[in-house]
Amino acid sequence: MAEVAQAQTLHEAEPRRAKDYRSAVDPIWCPGCGDFGVLSAVSEVFAERNIDPDNVVIVSGIGCSGRFPAFLRCYGFHGVHGRALPTATGVALANPKLRVMVVGGDGDGLSIGAGHFPHAARRNVDLTYLLPDNEIYGLTKGQISPTTTDLSLAKKALSSPHGSWEQPVNPVGLALSYGASFVARAYSAQRKELSKVIDEALAHRGFSFVQVVSPCTTFYNSYKTITPKVRFIDDEHNIHDRNGALQLAYDRRHVWLGVFYRDPDRPTLQDQFQHIREVSAGGRQRALNDIFRQYT
Repeated sequence: MAEVAQAQTLHEAEPRRAKDYRSAVDPIWCPGCGDFGVLSAVSEVFAERNIDPDNVVIVSGIGCSGRFPAFLRCYGFHGVHGRALPTATGVALANPKLRVMVVGGDGDGLSIGAGHFPHAARRNVDLTYLLPDNEIYGLTKGQISPTTTDLSLAKKALSSPHGSWEQPVNPVGLALSYGASFVARAYSAQRKELSKVIDEALAHRGFSFVQVVSPCTTFYNSYKTITPKVRFIDDEHNIHDRNGALQLAYDRRHVWLGVFYRDPDRPTLQDQFQHIREVSAGGRQRALNDIFRQYT
């Protein structure tokens, strides 16, 4: 028995590989979909950090990226449209030891789910929110989304044969305005940089938001229009300056990639709840029996 226990300990200590985090379910995205790059980057970062899959929970909403939990070997929750963030908030509060990640696209998080985004950000829930943004409703066969920007491509969408006159929202700009303590943007076509940004987001303690530009090759192939605009945020950028980050976010000429803003010292929602527990219990955790006796 001792030999078996030792063997199990040694096995658990062995470094994990990216493929160890992939489930037996194969992705069914269209060829060339940017979400393949996002899935691979997440697996690679988990492997580099040798994260125990039993301590990871991935919550997703509706959309192409909503299938993420099925493709990874960890705990997952595929919820209803737009409700990934409140579900993940509950998970993170119930068990602060878990590493919680939310994966939801532009339609899920910025349309019906847009009302939950500011509150998760301002509360500084300790979780990582990846928003793969393909600027289209790919799962329902090509309607414009809140982030659709290219009018020539929008004319090909099922919901807008004459193009779109709606002003697109800016995910990074919203996250900064809502008070997120970590805000970044990455590009599925830049795998090395994408992995680096996701790694930094996981390392941050608090609400980490990452917009991942993730083009849809079937209904809104924006690779050619986005790639020439891509620029990387240089080391001179002050990541503690929210106003400077907003200027980069709303630069219409370029698509800036990297970390826009970080506040590592802000208390998380979990920290605040722990304080409430201590105060309400008079500095100690009362046993259930003590509480029950008050009503007997």
